Amino acid sequence: MRSTVLLMTALAAGPALAASPDEVPTRHALALYGEPALPADFTHFPHADPEAPVGGTLTRAATGSFDTTNPFIIQGTPATGLNVIYDTLLVANPDEPFTMYGLLAEGIRLDPDRQWIEFDLHPEARFHDGTSVTAADVIFSFETLTEKGQPFYGAYYADVTEVRAVDEDTVHFDLAASESRELPLILGQMPVLPAHYWEDRDFEATTRDPLLGSGPYRIAQVDPGRRIVYARVEDYWGQDLPVNRGRHNIERLVFDYYRDQTVALEAFKAGNLDMRIESSARNWATAYDFPAAEAGFVQRLEVPDGQPAGMQAYVINLRREKFQDVRVREALNLAFDFEWLNQSLFYGAYERTRSYFENSEMAAEGLPSEGELALLEPHREALPERVFEAPLPMQQPDELRPRLRKAFALLREAGYVSRDGTLVDAQTGAPLTLEVLLFDTQFERVVQPLLRNLARLGVQGDIRIVDVNQYLNRLRRFDFDIIVGSFPQSANPGNEQREFWGSEYADAPQSRNLIGLQDPVIDDLVDRLIAADSREALDTAARALDRVLRWGFYVIPQWHLDTTRIAQWDKFGWQEPFPRYNLDLDAWWVDPDRAAEIENRQRNR
Repeated sequence: MRSTVLLMTALAAGPALAASPDEVPTRHALALYGEPALPADFTHFPHADPEAPVGGTLTRAATGSFDTTNPFIIQGTPATGLNVIYDTLLVANPDEPFTMYGLLAEGIRLDPDRQWIEFDLHPEARFHDGTSVTAADVIFSFETLTEKGQPFYGAYYADVTEVRAVDEDTVHFDLAASESRELPLILGQMPVLPAHYWEDRDFEATTRDPLLGSGPYRIAQVDPGRRIVYARVEDYWGQDLPVNRGRHNIERLVFDYYRDQTVALEAFKAGNLDMRIESSARNWATAYDFPAAEAGFVQRLEVPDGQPAGMQAYVINLRREKFQDVRVREALNLAFDFEWLNQSLFYGAYERTRSYFENSEMAAEGLPSEGELALLEPHREALPERVFEAPLPMQQPDELRPRLRKAFALLREAGYVSRDGTLVDAQTGAPLTLEVLLFDTQFERVVQPLLRNLARLGVQGDIRIVDVNQYLNRLRRFDFDIIVGSFPQSANPGNEQREFWGSEYADAPQSRNLIGLQDPVIDDLVDRLIAADSREALDTAARALDRVLRWGFYVIPQWHLDTTRIAQWDKFGWQEPFPRYNLDLDAWWVDPDRAAEIENRQRNR
């Protein structure tokens, strides 16, 4: 009876109050579900070697050019690698699906009802100029990034209702009561910027200055558009933290800029670059037979990738009226012949991507489950019947000819007719045209077969290749018909889904809603995914979202690989096994003995 009285009293009093910070234990780490794998007294990540030598150089390629060292704003094209100069409150263990351990924060207190979170900063934390990192810097970073930064930050941290300093070393975030389960963890991913440095500077303007951070590296050299060099901070405040021990071993990180990947590959073969993450199946199969590789000076690795494959695709811009008819988008999908590409150009290396959460339990299969139906039924009138009645993967003709016949029938239903071999709008006579926007010539050979198949339908297609800066400017304005884009996914998707698919980001410059989606059904499913309170609920919401996105034919899915292909001049060391979920090059090092021999071999250094 006493428990019943207490329950009735609590209900009469209204919603329960959040726990007091004094009542909540301080922790060293947070896991999205379950408990962190590593205890509070862990000494280093298992894949890092605390005895690794320190020194050497890692030179890699970047494509195009850059004109700013501020990666957080809409303006400009930022240099590659700038994240290495900034510390975050927490850092992920790449061997766990989503667990964050203390970096700038030595202690974490999370309200059991997730209505607030507090971070205790390390008193020793310093920016590179020796100034202490304080709660005021965290507040400055949050307010500046969400108000003046890229739209990504506003989407990511939308459910923070207030941030305040408890004292100089403690910062408190109040969170919306019933929203994102992952929000406390992704707050830990926020880069912390020095408030005093930006006091007399315009944060929203591009700059080429070596900006101030607190991370393991500082900017050592800026050659705009050509090269950026990062130097290891010798007196880095956090070098002995468990999350850093055995990491950040390489003395200099260099990014040299090249026009495209073809030129960068030749630079690697010549010895001007130390490492290359290879994205081309043809190159991986045929381009590494040069003399240095045959002599054993170059090593190739395929590192398993445990993350969902996500979606790499031809992205169709719904802001163009001609693509608003789902029948047109489905016809474009039917014209893509993956099997021919895979055998003819990719040496059979890839698998076809079908799901937005490919290679995971979150990919929708078969008919909707009972849990999915509970999320989908309220939207039945707004959704096509096949979302409910047709199984996934979609049943489409395997051979190209029947696929093209089906595509042509869909285009006729959409109001197009063939006149002198050209597909035109039956009402206006305007031809159906499309342009695929690229910045890398390497992809041209992959797009051409799709355009040839579309030409057989009477669709006039073209490729426009521009330099990286032009490409980014057009992307910011959503000035394209079709691009090659990607929507990467983690094992625990969350707030980033709003920016991928949310209506409020459809017209926000530089947002990641590349498609231009503005659909209340998708908005609701995204909210359900973000608010999921268990692994089962998250998987169910992701499958429902995946199902609706796939039947919308908003992209033409391409292909995926479950490994990362790395070619490197054989002077590096690492600890195995590799982390299960993410590659961590920060845990690699330069072997001084092998480096001497390799660098004697490399030319043009």
